[in-house]
Parts: sequence; C-alpha cells; structure tokens
Amino acid sequence: MKNELRKCKNCQQDFTIESEDFKFYEKIKVPPPTWCLNCRMQRRMSWRNERSLYKRTCDLCKKNIIAIYPADAVFPVFCKECWYSDVWDSTSYGREYDFSRPFFEQFSELFNSVPRMNLWQRNATNSEFAHQVAESKNVYLSVSVIMDSENIFYSKSIDGCFNIFDSCNLKKCENCYENIECERNYNSQHMFLSRHCIDSYFLVDCVNCTNCFMCSNLRNKQYCIQNKEYSQEEYLEKIKEYNLESRESRVKFLAEFKNLCKKAIYRFTNNIKCVNSLGNNLLNDKNCRYCFDVYNSEDTKYSYRTVNMKSCMDTDYGLSSELMYEYTTGASNDYNVKFSYSALDNLQDADYTHYCVSSNNLFGCCGIRNKENVILNKVYSKEEYRKLRERIIEQMNQMPYIDKKGRIYKYGEFFPTELSPHAYNETLAQDIYPLKKDEAIIEGYKWNELGEKNYKITISTSLIPDNIKATGEEIGKEILECKHKMNCNHQCLKAFRILADEFQFYKKNGIPIPDKCPNCRHYKRFAKIPPRRLWHRSCMCTKEGHSHRERKCKVEFETSYAPDRPETVYCETCYNQEVY
Repeated sequence: MKNELRKCKNCQQDFTIESEDFKFYEKIKVPPPTWCLNCRMQRRMSWRNERSLYKRTCDLCKKNIIAIYPADAVFPVFCKECWYSDVWDSTSYGREYDFSRPFFEQFSELFNSVPRMNLWQRNATNSEFAHQVAESKNVYLSVSVIMDSENIFYSKSIDGCFNIFDSCNLKKCENCYENIECERNYNSQHMFLSRHCIDSYFLVDCVNCTNCFMCSNLRNKQYCIQNKEYSQEEYLEKIKEYNLESRESRVKFLAEFKNLCKKAIYRFTNNIKCVNSLGNNLLNDKNCRYCFDVYNSEDTKYSYRTVNMKSCMDTDYGLSSELMYEYTTGASNDYNVKFSYSALDNLQDADYTHYCVSSNNLFGCCGIRNKENVILNKVYSKEEYRKLRERIIEQMNQMPYIDKKGRIYKYGEFFPTELSPHAYNETLAQDIYPLKKDEAIIEGYKWNELGEKNYKITISTSLIPDNIKATGEEIGKEILECKHKMNCNHQCLKAFRILADEFQFYKKNGIPIPDKCPNCRHYKRFAKIPPRRLWHRSCMCTKEGHSHRERKCKVEFETSYAPDRPETVYCETCYNQEVY
C-alpha cells in the first residue's frame, strides 16, 4: 500500500498517512485516522490536566484532599486510599448499551457517575501535592515523576532522579537546580542540553564537564569559564567573586546565559544512540518516527514522553507497553489498548477506557479493576462481550456522535474534547497548542476563568531577601508575592510559600529565594524547549574547513528548531566537526 494524502477533518489541512501506518491499523483492526498528527495530539492533550489543583473533600471518607477536579465536579472524587479500597464496586454503575443513542453520549453519562481518583498516582509516597507520580516519594508540585525518584520539587518529566528543584526533562540526575533536557548531572545549576556534568553552572550543550561556568559546546573539560580553562585555584576564586547567593547577581548571569544559548551551536536533533529514528530528545530507540522525549523504545510512531514501548502509535505518557494507539497518560505493562485516557496498568485488549487496572476485554469503561469482558461497566460472558462489541462498533459508524462544532466521531476517534472533565486552558493542550478564550469557545471547548486570588501577602516582591546568606528560616512562615502579579499568561498563582525542605536546599546550595511563583517559573522553562513538531530545514554551517565543499552546507534534515527560532542549527557532520 502506498502513502495517501488526506484532508484533516478538524483543521482541513492536508496530511499524509504513510504506507507502514496502514499495516499497523490493519494489525490492530482500526480505521485510519481522519485527523492530522497535530490535531490528534491536541485532542489527547485536552484531557490531561497537569497543573490545576483544587482543595476539596473526598466524597467517601470526607477528609480534605488535593485534586485535579474542583469541588463542584459532577462525578464523585475519592482519595487514593478510598479509590483503591473494596468499599465500592465500579460494576455497580454498569448499564445496558442503548443502540438508539450514540456511543460517546452514553459513555459520557457513565463517565460522569463513576468515582474518580483525586490525583493520578501509583506507588507514590508522601506526595499529596503532586499529580502523575509513579514509584517515587517526596514529590511536591511536580508532574510526570517516575522510576524511583525522590525529593522532587516544582519539576516535570523526571526519571530516576534525587533532590531536584525547578527542572524539566531529566534522567538520573542528583542535587540539581534549573536543569532542562539533561542526563546524569550532579550538583549543577542552570544547565541546558548537558550530560554527565558535575559542580557546574550555566552550561549549554556540554558533556562530561566538571567545575565549568558559562560555557557552551564543551566536551571533557574542567575549570572553564566562558570556554577558557583556568587553574583550580583561579576558577574557585572567580566563582566566589560572582556572588551567586545573590538574586541580583544571578539575574545578570541569566541574561548572559540567554545570549550564550543564542550563540551556541545546536545539533539538528537531540537524539542519542538511535537507529532509523526521527524526532527530538530520543535515546536508545530503534525505528521510532515523529517521536519526542521517547527512549528505550522500538517501532513507535507519533508519540511523546514514552519509555520502553514497542509497536505503538499516537501514544503519550506510557511505560513498558505494546500495541498502544490513541492513548494518553499513565500506561504501564498494557497491551493493545486504544482510544483511552489514564488506563493505568496491566490492561489488555481495551477500547475507550479511563482509570481501569488489571483487566482485559473492556469497551467504554471507567474505574474497572480486576475484571474482564466488560462494556459500559457491565460484565458479560466472553461470547456475549465479543458479539456486543462488534455490534457497538458497527453502530458507532452508522450513528456517530456529533459535537457542537459539527465534528463527526465514529469508531476510531479519541474522546471528543468537549467531553473532557477539564477546561481547555487547564490542560497540556493549552501549553502546546495555545488558544485564546474566544477561540476555545468557538471550538466548543470549556474555559476556566482564573478567579482573583485573595492571598494575604506578607512579603512583597521588592522585599524578598536578595541573598540566601541573609535569609533565615522564618521565611517559611511568610506568603511571598509573585513578581508577575498575575500579569502574565502563566497561570500565575500570585503568591507562594517556601517549604522547610526547599529552604534547606537553597541554603545548602547557595541559591537565592525565587521571586516568582512555581507556575511562572515552570512556563519560563517550558518555553526554552523546542516544540513537538518537525520542520524541514538545511544546515546553517558556513565554516571553512568543514567537509562541505561550498561555503554553505547543503545538508537537509527534519528538526524541532523552527526557522524563526534564534538557534544556530547544524547537521550531524558539521556539528561533530565543530564541537568534537
């Protein structure tokens, strides 16, 4: 079968379905997509709330909890202990399928009646204020933290790390602050695209460096400042003079670092040890195409933030699973799960599920645990399930769901965004595919107005101590004003507090108290990461002495660095000739 050019039913733009894609769809018995790659991801991300947390009570035990659902949610919300308990049974909400009504209409009614867990957590300890945490402990206001991470604060996408503050996309790092896209760094601050670095500050694209400051594109160096080598004594004396304990000093260095990042040389893709793979931030992958933040995976396509996956497409936030399609959030040891959100772990042969675990043969289910052959939370015999599933798929194609915008949803489409329990601007979709309020409303999406936050601020921004040396533990009793004062598009919290553990980290590592709230700090980091898209570009190298004969290299590639971004982007050959 050849590649086919089709028109997206959502944005009306042309997109290509490649020949190998048709083989995958045939293998898992689903129709080809009707939406383009970006529209499909936007739709999935509109179901993923990462940072909007609410105070409320558990609807079962009545204790106070933090949840991703507000107190006025239409469905019950349970704390983790109650949700996993045997006090309630999700099959008690089961219902007969009504062939006179569209499937998504019936699923929505079920979805809005079954109890939901307050936060997505799996084997998380002491992490009451953290969402989407697995096999980790002591996590606070962080998201997508996995693989036995510990002491993680205000961070995102952290794997197997310890003592991490204000960072994003880290693997196997320890005692780090403001690290972005890094691996195996230790005791380092303000790092970007750097690996195996120790006791360093303000590095971009550096590898295996120790005691380096404000450097770019270095390999195997120590005691360097602005890419110039010094003796150990000279280096340490200069670092002392820089007065990094002062926020005022750091602000100056951050401005310098911003310029350094603009002047650095960037490899067109941050892919390491990959075979026949295309995308960005890939590690140890084989045959992974149009993927981002994916590692240790094989034969995977159109996916984001997945680990140890095999033969998956259109899958986000999954671990150690196979044959996943149009899925987002939290898969673990799943097999053949399609069109599902937050299906949890050990799920097999399931379509249109939410918060289900250790079950198989599910269709249109919510909250199912340790069951099989279930449709709309009602249990059937294996033969009854098989026949009814086939009839429902046929009916979904004959009587599709039509949303407020007139978009048609037959079998093979992910959940409609208008059925999401979250407002569009509460979800990751707003971060990756931002819309204004009127644009979201036109699309038929919900929008949450950020109300006035009536915090009693005790220390204004201008009075937050400049130097951590002059800051005492009493700062933990204060409510600090965020410098943005809600005059930004970062879901500003207006005010914030300093935790005891946080203060000790700042004190020990000579870091001044921040003057912005956690959300504003997060979105500033997020803006530094190239988007999950690819652009066709050519190498920007014009250096004499490189392998290209003409003045400018003519090698072309697919890259996440958009043409209007400031980075200098090189092909693999020119990058290696310049950096190594």
